[in-house]
Amino acid sequence: MGVCVAENPLIVQGDHTVLVETASPHYPQARETLACFAELVKSPEHVHTYRITPLSIWNACSADVDSDWICESLSRLSKYPVPDHVLHEIGEFASRYGRLEISRQDEWLALATDDPALAEEISRLRPIAPLLQKRLSSTRFRVHPADRGRLKQALVKAGFPPKDAAGYVSGSALPLSLRSTTLSGRPFVLRDYQQHAAVSFHAGGRDEGGSGVVVLPCGAGKTIVALACMAQVQSSTLILTTGATASKQWISEILDKTSLKPDQIGEYSGRSKCVRPVTVATYNIVSYRRPGQGGAFVHLDLFDRADWGLIIYDEVHLLPAPVFQVTASLQARRRLGLTATLVREDGREDDVFALIGPKKADLPWRELEDQGWIAAADCCEFRLPLPSHLRMNYAVADQRLKARVAAENPAKAEVVRDLLAKHEGERILIIGTYVDHLQALAEALDIPVLTGSTPLQERERLFGDFKRGRIPKLAVSKVANFSIDLPDASVAIQVSGTFGSRQEEAQRLGRVLRPKQGENKAHFYTIVSRDTVEQDFALKRQLFLCEQGYEYQIRDLSDFDGLPSDRYAS
Repeated sequence: MGVCVAENPLIVQGDHTVLVETASPHYPQARETLACFAELVKSPEHVHTYRITPLSIWNACSADVDSDWICESLSRLSKYPVPDHVLHEIGEFASRYGRLEISRQDEWLALATDDPALAEEISRLRPIAPLLQKRLSSTRFRVHPADRGRLKQALVKAGFPPKDAAGYVSGSALPLSLRSTTLSGRPFVLRDYQQHAAVSFHAGGRDEGGSGVVVLPCGAGKTIVALACMAQVQSSTLILTTGATASKQWISEILDKTSLKPDQIGEYSGRSKCVRPVTVATYNIVSYRRPGQGGAFVHLDLFDRADWGLIIYDEVHLLPAPVFQVTASLQARRRLGLTATLVREDGREDDVFALIGPKKADLPWRELEDQGWIAAADCCEFRLPLPSHLRMNYAVADQRLKARVAAENPAKAEVVRDLLAKHEGERILIIGTYVDHLQALAEALDIPVLTGSTPLQERERLFGDFKRGRIPKLAVSKVANFSIDLPDASVAIQVSGTFGSRQEEAQRLGRVLRPKQGENKAHFYTIVSRDTVEQDFALKRQLFLCEQGYEYQIRDLSDFDGLPSDRYAS
């Protein structure tokens, strides 16, 4: 195995994973180094796991990180010699980035390489060949500007991510600045990591900077990063959000923290079609198909309604297919993706890389927690049996119905009641997937409930009353998974989830991670029916949280019969 350098933190393995010992004195340096070229997969207490992939190396190359530096860094920080084939593959992955370059040529684009054999190879690939308008030489092709995104997609999937040097349009000028004091009179200053993320996004200036993804935990201020990017770009901006409530909150943040005035900000939604220099729309509205019109998308022309200089994609990991499609033709516009996790359940991370851009900034959850920027969280799962009268219903149900029977276990109501008593006086969210069950639970506990069918005005009232403390407890459906600002929530009780979704778990935990006054502590509870598919789904979510570094406790309530609150003591 070779010489062992005991104090070094890295163990580079032949499957391209890297183990990192957090007790090493060189751990901080290793963490900062790996962030440049590897993906953090797991970060439990003592040993973190990173993975080196073609996509992670291409992200590094896009930020001008050299493969020789990557290999030297791994070797210098590794406890054991790095496997030769890993070093070779890193060089191979890196060599593929930028071998093809897209540049502007008058009114057209050109795709070029200095390798005639590679040019010949790609010209014969079925997804790529139709996008090459004309062969200008043995190594150069003419490309229509509208095909820029589709070509990048196809080349990434073929394993040859191009360097896109075709530049961006400036868009309509929009002077704006960040306030030093919010409208309510509070001081407003960017945190260091927020400033770094905005600078990284805009690296290269007005001619080159301006496409990529910022990955930060819920509660870390991704919206603030976006406002800083808008201030750098200084042009008209289209912002796409997950829903009407999120749109309202974006507008509120823009007015509160920038110099923009209300008449410069428009809302494009089901109830308003106002296009202004900054326009906030929802994914649902831009991907809406009107029945009876051949399935045509009614509102996709919003992308052409103004001379946008920047398009912001909130929760980019949820980007729907129609928006992917239209984004492919918007490569001349600067694009900023925001997300808490680049995990996509559909596996389209490479499309995010090709169409939105490379990852520009990423900061682990626990690092921000250690710095006090997000709350520390205790995660606990309670397992209780199905009542005997439901066990036969569960046994004969199909797979999808099994999940619902388990989720709607009536015994969960008593566990929720005891947890509410344990955390009396705190702001508490009860989160569920099945609306009927959530409404029945809320009625039994005499607390308000908010679902997707709640009218927008009532939804905003409930959220506002919760934030101001008038309502200390609130039951919410999946509508609260995304982009909802609930800064004072310190407890979340999850009574049902969506088939083990890692995305959903990250978002729901994020509801309580915003920093708290006093003890910066949050509690995240999950209640599941034991020996059911719900327990299997919960295991996937549990592993995801443990991989993020959270301690996860399991309490077995197998003899549950309405137990006293001390059974829930930490």
